[in-house]
Amino acid sequence: MRHLPPPAEELALLDHELARLDARRLQLLNRRAWLLSVLRAPAAPSPPPPPPAFRPNVPAAPYTPVAPVHGTQNVLLVLGGLLLTVAAIAFTLFSWGEMGIAGRSAVLAVVTAGALVAPALLLARRLPSTAEAVAALALVLTVLDAVALHAVAAPGTDGLAFSAVASAVLAAVWTLYGLLLGRLRVPLPAAVVAGQLPLVLTAWAAGASAAGFGWALLVTAAADVVVVSWGQGLAVRVTAAVGASATGLIALLIGLDLSVSAGGAVAAVGPGALLLAGAGVALAGAWRAPKEWAVAAGAVAGLAAVAAVGGVLRTGLPWDWSVVVYLVCGLALLPVPRLGAPRPVGRGVLGASAAVTAGALVWALPLVAAAVLGPVSVLADVWSGAPEGFRGALGQSVPSGSAASPVVLAVVAGLAAALHVRWPRLLPEKGWRVAAAVGVVVLGWGAVPALLAVADVPYAAAVAVELLLVAGLLALAVRRGPDGVAQAALGCGLVGAVSVGLLALAAEPATYAVFGVLLVLFAGAAARPGSVVVRSVLAVGAVLCAIVVASAAGASLGWSAPQSAPVVLVVPAVTVLLGARLRGAAVAVALEAAGAFGALVAVALAVTDAPFLALVLGLSGVLASATALRPERRRAAGYPAAALFVAAAWVRLAASGVTAPEAYTLPVSVAAFAVGYLRSRRDPAASSWVAYGPALSMTMVPSLVVAWTDAGWLRPLLLGAAALVVTLVGARLRLQAPLVLGGSVLALDGLHELAPHVVQVLDALPRWAPPALAGLLLLAVGATYEQRLRDARRVRESLGRMR
Repeated sequence: MRHLPPPAEELALLDHELARLDARRLQLLNRRAWLLSVLRAPAAPSPPPPPPAFRPNVPAAPYTPVAPVHGTQNVLLVLGGLLLTVAAIAFTLFSWGEMGIAGRSAVLAVVTAGALVAPALLLARRLPSTAEAVAALALVLTVLDAVALHAVAAPGTDGLAFSAVASAVLAAVWTLYGLLLGRLRVPLPAAVVAGQLPLVLTAWAAGASAAGFGWALLVTAAADVVVVSWGQGLAVRVTAAVGASATGLIALLIGLDLSVSAGGAVAAVGPGALLLAGAGVALAGAWRAPKEWAVAAGAVAGLAAVAAVGGVLRTGLPWDWSVVVYLVCGLALLPVPRLGAPRPVGRGVLGASAAVTAGALVWALPLVAAAVLGPVSVLADVWSGAPEGFRGALGQSVPSGSAASPVVLAVVAGLAAALHVRWPRLLPEKGWRVAAAVGVVVLGWGAVPALLAVADVPYAAAVAVELLLVAGLLALAVRRGPDGVAQAALGCGLVGAVSVGLLALAAEPATYAVFGVLLVLFAGAAARPGSVVVRSVLAVGAVLCAIVVASAAGASLGWSAPQSAPVVLVVPAVTVLLGARLRGAAVAVALEAAGAFGALVAVALAVTDAPFLALVLGLSGVLASATALRPERRRAAGYPAAALFVAAAWVRLAASGVTAPEAYTLPVSVAAFAVGYLRSRRDPAASSWVAYGPALSMTMVPSLVVAWTDAGWLRPLLLGAAALVVTLVGARLRLQAPLVLGGSVLALDGLHELAPHVVQVLDALPRWAPPALAGLLLLAVGATYEQRLRDARRVRESLGRMR
């Protein structure tokens, strides 16, 4: 059924529709009238009428792209101007001699005058792009007029002097021309470019010294700064800013070179004045410059002032102390931002001070690195005897002429401390204040070994001072919360501990004393309440120090490295006991991990002696078993314990020269199998690797090793049969360990039996056959890669479902 609206509503709809149709009819009539006017007067079409207030939804006319008229016009004008310029240059240089003097001058003068007047006429006709192109040509013609004038009217004058005068005249003429025709954009920037040359060319023509060139460049930069501050138009100011940057920086570099190479205070005054003047010019330019330019100009001004004052004050001092003078001058810039300078300028000056400070620190770093890392050379001759002085333990790594390095570090550390404590307003943000405190810690720590190296203090005094420094840093790291200062103190303390530990290896008594003290310091700091990360790191440090002491004890008794290995195992044993005592604590994990590393060290010491290696492996297995008694460590320590016991048995059999290991391994395997069976009955969820892995590997792996060197057939046959049975049982009972171990041993045993025949087949094949077969195999695998990947996933999932 159709819905019929009430009469009043239907009447309103009809009125609305009629109004819409009337509006559409009026729009179409207006469009028709406009089209008729266009057809009647095609030369001067009138613009279309404005759209009506009511615009119904009608389809829009198709869009026709309009060619970029202005872009094409500009390209054509540029090309035309370039061609005319090239033609003018060719006429001046190559066709000049075919005419007389009067003709040549008249032609060039007439063309130049016409080119200068034409832009005014073109601007009056509203052709600005064409006027710009002709104006650029006119400027080039004025340069050619100057060249012609020198060649005709003054051929005997100095070319440099004439060029200086000509560039000044051209700059003035172009400036006046640009001001008269203010709508042109080329003349005024071109005048700025020409203005860079007069003073420099004048200094060159006069044979000025380097200082004279510097002053000429600096005055040019000052003029550019004036243009930047009060010039008209963005293009003029940008061109002047680029010119001021180039000429000013070159002038400052000339002044810096003269200041650094000055032989006395009097000789350094002139370059200092040049640098100070350059700083003033930079500040004048920064005062009204945008933010980024103001920051850069403020930094340049600060660096120039430091170079000027420091260059005068440093005369007569060696270079290392000159660095201190420059550093003090750089720090003197810190109050400048509070003297009323704009904020960006103040930031630039502070950046200059920071740059000077950073440069001084970089200069001082080699001595710190030599003092901290130099004791590494002691490893080449451990316990050879304590040297007389600290430098004797550093080898040849101490740089010469670095006496001022500790002073630099101390001054910067003092500054950071002052900024952190006395002037918090300068560092309002908490992050910057923390960074200042971190700087105090790091720089203060680095200054101490550097000072010891410079003073060449006695060996015992150097060791004692570095130990005290490590103790202070560890105390600071423990007492503070987990912030940047504590982390910096901890890092410096650890590096200092390594350095003093290496230093102590020069003498036997020093080794015990230093590592004993470090052990007490690390253990005591780890026992205090504090950050878990800090305490864990300190606990690891204590264990490492104990390992060094245990190794040194064996060496002191005259034992070899394998004989000292059981002594080293005392440290892991202690960590096992402490881990059980600290059960549940976060530090226990780090402590036990460090103890496991000690066991690895013991194994590495005993690896050259098979009997001692078997003993160390067995003792390590005992320690791992003791750890596995704890429920939370059972999974992490149970597998290593079984592996260590099995490895100890294998090594012991190999060390005893046993050729029939089955006689020794089978009884152990049977006993282990019985224990594993009872374990699986009591805990059905236990892994087959825990229950049956040790029992199977105890016999099968040694037998496989012997079978590979056995020329007979009985042992490989029996081993293959046993491996086949184990594999089938594992597959039938869905046990992962028997399946994997049995299958691996079966495959390796079969490969051993087939190896001679494979070698014979390979010898009989031509040389190209193996690569060809390998290529075909790769192609086949690549073609069925997805299927092989799915098969591998199925195998992995099947193994994962096994117990």
